[in-house]
Amino acid sequence: QVQLVESGGGLVQPGGSLRLSCAASGSIFSIYTMGWYCQAPGKQRELVAAISDGGSTHYADSVKGRFTISRDNAKNTVYLQMNSLNPEDTAVYYCNVRKVVTINRIDDYWGQGTQVTVSS
Repeated sequence: QVQLVESGGGLVQPGGSLRLSCAASGSIFSIYTMGWYCQAPGKQRELVAAISDGGSTHYADSVKGRFTISRDNAKNTVYLQMNSLNPEDTAVYYCNVRKVVTINRIDDYWGQGTQVTVSS
């Protein structure tokens, strides 16, 4: 199994910044992508950003230009730098790790979630 430990959430004023971190441990072989999802109460979980093992990135349109995802493969850690935060960013943010175990087996693992609240 893969264990994911998130940190970095909290309360921030509009226009402020946060950096989320997620460290993976355990059976970390064959990790393909690492990413971040957000989920507000009563809404579906949505992809915020993802990064491949080779460093290719993808961002939701709503965060392009404001958020930056990065990873340290040596530390098995993914980060999300969140700048210019607005109240619409308020949600629980979940770290995701995708493993390609075999050609026919893909496993997803999730962190415990960290609350990000943007409010004055």
